[in-house]
Amino acid sequence: MSLSSVSRLWLFAGAVLLMTLVTGIPSRAAGIPGEIRIGTLYADSGPFATSSKSQLQGLKFWVDEVNRAGGAYVRAYHRRIPVKLITYNDRSSTTTAATLYNQLITQDHVNILAADFGSVLTSVAVPIAQEHRMLLFDQTGTGATFFSTKNPYIVLTSLPSSAEWPYSLADFLKSQPQITRAALLYATNDFTGSQAQTLRQRLHGSHVKLVFDHGVPTSTSSYALLLHNVQAARPQALIEFGYPNNDIAFLHDLQASGMKFNMVFTIFPGQLFALMESSVGPKTLAYTYTYPTPPLLVYNRVNYGPGLDNFRRAFRSAGGKEPNFLNIAGYNTGLVIQKTLATAASLQQLAMRRSIVSFSGKLHTLNGTFRIDPATGAQTGETLPVGQFIPAGKGLAVRMLYPPEVATGRPVYPAQ
Repeated sequence: MSLSSVSRLWLFAGAVLLMTLVTGIPSRAAGIPGEIRIGTLYADSGPFATSSKSQLQGLKFWVDEVNRAGGAYVRAYHRRIPVKLITYNDRSSTTTAATLYNQLITQDHVNILAADFGSVLTSVAVPIAQEHRMLLFDQTGTGATFFSTKNPYIVLTSLPSSAEWPYSLADFLKSQPQITRAALLYATNDFTGSQAQTLRQRLHGSHVKLVFDHGVPTSTSSYALLLHNVQAARPQALIEFGYPNNDIAFLHDLQASGMKFNMVFTIFPGQLFALMESSVGPKTLAYTYTYPTPPLLVYNRVNYGPGLDNFRRAFRSAGGKEPNFLNIAGYNTGLVIQKTLATAASLQQLAMRRSIVSFSGKLHTLNGTFRIDPATGAQTGETLPVGQFIPAGKGLAVRMLYPPEVATGRPVYPAQ
């Protein structure tokens, strides 16, 4: 090497060192990534499309916000780094989803893996992520079987484990002395099957007896015959657990049948109110019971991200529509990812999991308190109350009924 070549080499090294000292930014040679790659799936067709696309919209909104600020702050590199969202369409197919989750990990080499909507499409992601030792940010897949002390590679971000959902519902039923006979109709998947099991357990030994307990395939689209069987059991409360398509079909058939039950409970009017109201009509939803979630539940006292009212204004401004719960759930997943990147000592997967445990219970967002079981990764902080839709003016308002500390009124029972 000539003297002039050696001089140029030393000048280059000196310039890099000077840049580091002046700006505090290490050179790219130190291995700083140019972007943080987040991989997820969505369904553009099939039974989960409406929910899945809403969840993705919320996550995308978070990505856009973060990148406008210069990227997410990454503690491991002491700087902001842009976020790239890599998405593939699984078309509501678990077979397709399994292939695409593998592709995100092995071909796209994403830094962070987020699940598609719900327990069915998350069910195939859980073993794949565990096999590849990849932390799965599980957005809304709440099936109780996903969470185990043997699997540290999962964190549920935006809903409690579905095995916990019926706690408030069962306690509400037990608080009503006039309800002694209840009917349970549920779709047989991880999400609603685990809720059915919890409801049975928590009602066991109480004055409320399950006089009808029947599971149906998640693909069920007609409930007419089932409703006649329910009516024959003479329940004072009818509980239906299903996905949105199940709830819509059930409520349509209930309205068409002319049957009246003193209490009817379904899940998704509390999560996707606008969709359910437009699908079955406000008259059908009036006096039904549900689990209210944001935006029906309002959390403005937060310590991370915007409160619900500020988020709603920003989301409307960006897209011109009111956010639903799954928009909020996707955005909340982004906030959890953002906090993880800002606090984890490295992007090693279990280092991120340890970081999440460190701020569990201390993070309050527009979706409530983020708290996980450190042993299993299941969400335990975002509780679901029981509410009832009450006619108000030309529309409906939700009345919180249980637990007592959040109640805003008494139930209308029997339903009018």
